[in-house]
Amino acid sequence: MLFTLKSTVIRSTTVILLSLLALSLSAIGNAQPITPQNEAGVTGGKTINIINLQDDPRIDGLLDEAVWADAALVDDFHQMTPVEYAQPGQRTEVRLFYTKDALYIGARMYETDPSLIIKNVMRQGQGLLNDDVFNLVLDPYLDRRSGYLFEINPNGVRVEGIFQNVSQVDRNWTGIWQAKSNVDELGWTAELRIPFQTISFDPAHTDWGINLRRVTRRNNEEMGWISRNRLMNPSIAGTVSGFTGLQQGLGLDVVPYLVVRQQKAFGPKGHTDQTVEPQLDMYYKVTPQLNAALTLNTDFSATEVDDRAVNLTRFNLFFPERRDFFIRDADIFQFGRIGNGTVFGQEGNDAVPNSALQNGRPFFSRNIGLSNNGAPVDINAGAKVSGRIGKLNVGSLIVHQAEDESSAVSAQSVFVGRAALNVLRESQIGVIATKGDPQANIDNSLVGADFRYRNSSLSGGKVLESEVWLQQSNTTGITGEDAAWGFGVNAPNSNGWRGGYTFKRIENNFNPGIGFVNQKGIDDHALDFGFRKFLQAGGKFRSIYAGFDGYRNSNTNTGELISAVQDIRINVNTQSNDVIAGSIIQQQEVLSRNFVIYRASDGKRVITIPPGDYSFTRGAASLTFAGQRQWSGTMGISQGDYYGGESLQKNFGVLWQMRPGYNLQVRYSENEITLPQGNFVVRQTSFTSLINFTADLTWSNRVQYDNVSEGLGLNSRLYWIPEPGREMYLVLNWNMTDLDKDKDFVSVNSDLTLKYNYTFRF
Repeated sequence: MLFTLKSTVIRSTTVILLSLLALSLSAIGNAQPITPQNEAGVTGGKTINIINLQDDPRIDGLLDEAVWADAALVDDFHQMTPVEYAQPGQRTEVRLFYTKDALYIGARMYETDPSLIIKNVMRQGQGLLNDDVFNLVLDPYLDRRSGYLFEINPNGVRVEGIFQNVSQVDRNWTGIWQAKSNVDELGWTAELRIPFQTISFDPAHTDWGINLRRVTRRNNEEMGWISRNRLMNPSIAGTVSGFTGLQQGLGLDVVPYLVVRQQKAFGPKGHTDQTVEPQLDMYYKVTPQLNAALTLNTDFSATEVDDRAVNLTRFNLFFPERRDFFIRDADIFQFGRIGNGTVFGQEGNDAVPNSALQNGRPFFSRNIGLSNNGAPVDINAGAKVSGRIGKLNVGSLIVHQAEDESSAVSAQSVFVGRAALNVLRESQIGVIATKGDPQANIDNSLVGADFRYRNSSLSGGKVLESEVWLQQSNTTGITGEDAAWGFGVNAPNSNGWRGGYTFKRIENNFNPGIGFVNQKGIDDHALDFGFRKFLQAGGKFRSIYAGFDGYRNSNTNTGELISAVQDIRINVNTQSNDVIAGSIIQQQEVLSRNFVIYRASDGKRVITIPPGDYSFTRGAASLTFAGQRQWSGTMGISQGDYYGGESLQKNFGVLWQMRPGYNLQVRYSENEITLPQGNFVVRQTSFTSLINFTADLTWSNRVQYDNVSEGLGLNSRLYWIPEPGREMYLVLNWNMTDLDKDKDFVSVNSDLTLKYNYTFRF
């Protein structure tokens, strides 16, 4: 059965690849030409003079105050996609001015048929990838390297982020700002107020970088003020001139929290604990450019739970940071572009596992306040100073972590220091130092240096990036082979040829106490290249990408192979943003010791793969339906050889948006593995419901299950934002298990938390 299906899947995938390639070749001759770019319009040549006005309009999304008639006007938008620099399908007008306290943006998005506006998202902070949206990019330092992103949809949902490594956006960053939207017979409007106390800037600079973007989701047309290679980031922006006399008040935010919690452990030794805990965060602008932060009795109970994952690899998985205190100014602590993955809208290297991509990070904040097994550890206090002093970017962090009784790790303080100097037009050279290991009772320190080069001004709208970095750790009882270094070059272009190569070496004893390492004693090589073609406007298909991804991991001492992956793939995007993908993957794994790939939750059954050299090929195909529809989702299948046996992996997800603000999502994956040592099936399921009573009051529920741990977890969150800077969470976490696999789940523990915070801004 599996053999027949494997042959069918691989043959089908091959047919898909060949068919998509044929379609690509036939379409290239009819591809829509791109209008020659205006170099003055993509490298900061566009300038607008902003006006200082005294009136503070009410932020209601209506744009009916007289002050907007006196504001500066931007209306020279062009199409970014599908045809860059073409005339946009809809007209857009943006007006802007400032007072001594804030920047005001008013945007009118004209729409010939307002009934076609897509506005499904109503939850504050939720991603807006499938809604109509207006974007504002601000680069207050005009350094072409850093900046802020502010987004809003027709429902008034606000999303913000900070740029990292110039082109990547961390949307976990949060800032206090006000915005409202309104839909009318002409289209929709948005009104934004960005307080100067929320952002960092140099008061000596009267010029800022700025860019504007609008998306109409029904046809996935993007319109921008300035773009290059269909991209928009701080390096691709215009200039807004005339900022003087900006004020930030005292620059002090005081955020007290009240946390009321009940924790219960079930079973023969069950117990219930009830606590009432105050918490305090303080944020102070030492200067308009330099931020200081203090946190006391820190609690992260309201943070969203991680997606459940079953690890079928030999190496640890990587989970992103979600906690506000560590996310603020997180871009300053980025080092050597380690962890850079796919930039949204571009193709990355699918052959590199995410954990390998992150391997070697000198600073990974999730190590602080969490034990080795992921359990929370109290943080008594933490302080951070971060920001910019001229061309110098600086960041320092010190946190005192309480004793971790579960792991017998003593209370200790950990330190991180980072400095990077802006050089050339978009590049940086920097150093980093860390001290401490929050998950071990040993002395540990690390120093490192990096150089990151970027040039987005090449002819034809192309971009070139490269980096080189070096780290040295120092751990008590360890001598020698405790360094890591790497370099890379990348052309992350969204159109035409793109590609890159990176190398990193992680020596056997390299030990970043506050970093992330999931594999040591290795040389990593990653190579990818491909070609994307945008097709004739008006057709069914928008673009086709064909590429090769490769990854090789070998032992530093012997040069012997550990792991290798080669992936040939083709992706086709439709005008509706549906994606058809197919790939043929060749993988080789060399095991030097036994690999326990499966361990039943009751411990009675263990499947071990013996040492050896294993090569396997599999085919994969997937279909993703764009999320602007009422029904959307994804389905995929992957089948082929696997460690001397076979693997058949199936997954699907369905999202039902019953009406704006109400949706249900189901995800299911199944991996049927047949090995000479035994057979097993891995199943993972999640169910998510989201109810938005208003844009500021949300109730979300997520249930996750996997049959390996036999764990069933519920996360229920009631989230209320009466105004920016005031938040209340009511969070229930309930974990159950079925260790004897009789489908009778028993409760393990529960946690009910009420958390409220109020920001006092001075």
